Amino acid sequence: MAKRSLSHQNGRVAIYARVSTANNGQDPGLQTNELREYAERRGWQIVREYVDRGVSGSKDSRPALNELLADVHQRKCDVVLVWKLDRLGRSLRHLVNTLAELEARGVAFVSLRDNLDLSTPSGRLMFNIIGAMAEFERALIQERVKVGLRNARAKGKRLGRPKVAANGRQVAALRKAGSSWSEVCEQTGLSKGTAQRAYYAQKSVPSLPKNRRGPISGSV
Repeated sequence: MAKRSLSHQNGRVAIYARVSTANNGQDPGLQTNELREYAERRGWQIVREYVDRGVSGSKDSRPALNELLADVHQRKCDVVLVWKLDRLGRSLRHLVNTLAELEARGVAFVSLRDNLDLSTPSGRLMFNIIGAMAEFERALIQERVKVGLRNARAKGKRLGRPKVAANGRQVAALRKAGSSWSEVCEQTGLSKGTAQRAYYAQKSVPSLPKNRRGPISGSV
């Protein structure tokens, strides 16, 4: 499918700006004013401005960005315009995934201060470079995790969730009294699986033999 040309005069552009929690004194208008001027120079029609105020770039969920991506899915714009790349992506990988989503929807992306326009050949080349960097970063993280796990095992550390101590006699007593498994879990603070394992482990322990003659007299 041929790339859509965005040099025409009727491109619909969505502007996205973000002011982080570390910069609460900043006015998002510093970003949006420049973006409006740029869109006007390109002859684009601004369909909507999406602004996240007081939201850190590391946040998984940003209301305005979520709305923007939802509108992108409905093809309500032809271009997404931001002030800088770090206003959009919370991480390199998130940035690449977002840009790939825009490209899949046929929506171009422009970062003003980074001089990045994904509707141009040079912009698409830069996107491929960013994608390769994100993949390299992911590989480095995976390798560091593997090395950390190997070192931990070599030092004799137990990996995984710590085992929860369960009182099998308490569980058995509650079950004998007629408590349901959900009631047992509520009273003991155990998960159903842990409670059941403790219960059946307790039942498998052989009971001590009873002295049928009764206690031996201590008289001589």
